[in-house]
Amino acid sequence: NVMKTAIIIFPGSNCDNEMERFLYKCTGIKPMMVWHKETRLPDVDLYVLPGGFSYGDYLRAGALANLSPIMKEIKRVVKETGKKVLGICNGFQILCEAGLLPGTLRINKTQEFICKPVTICRGYDKYNIPIAHAEGNYYHPHPAEVSIAFTYAEDVNGSTGFIAGIFNNKFNVLGMMPHPERA
Repeated sequence: NVMKTAIIIFPGSNCDNEMERFLYKCTGIKPMMVWHKETRLPDVDLYVLPGGFSYGDYLRAGALANLSPIMKEIKRVVKETGKKVLGICNGFQILCEAGLLPGTLRINKTQEFICKPVTICRGYDKYNIPIAHAEGNYYHPHPAEVSIAFTYAEDVNGSTGFIAGIFNNKFNVLGMMPHPERA
């Protein structure tokens, strides 16, 4: 059974093409592309919110994208069906703004845009994956309550506990700052 995927595109998304190639290479099936104004989601196994600068990130990264019609549907699908959602970089920011993931993403401790390869860890496994963000500093007041998916091998941006990615409590929503589609 091959995984069917859909990529949610917001004005300012700029990693949708890389994500499309990445998912096609992984699954052998071209992902569906869904515009932010849609009110219905296609029936797929995984919804992806790609990186970029949704709505120019003029208010707060991901805040305006959270108000898009498609996000109401993403929230419904996560709650009612348990389908999987992946948010990368700006997609992670959107998922936090939507309340689908706990915590928030703040400006990097250097207050600069960081674009470089980094090492992330999951247990004993290590991966070299690029990052490209200005607001990737993950914060949660009680990190012990967070289901951590990935950590940075070192302090990259000031994230609480070097957190690079998290799951929701049901493990069907994953947000991460690094860009696997660029690796």
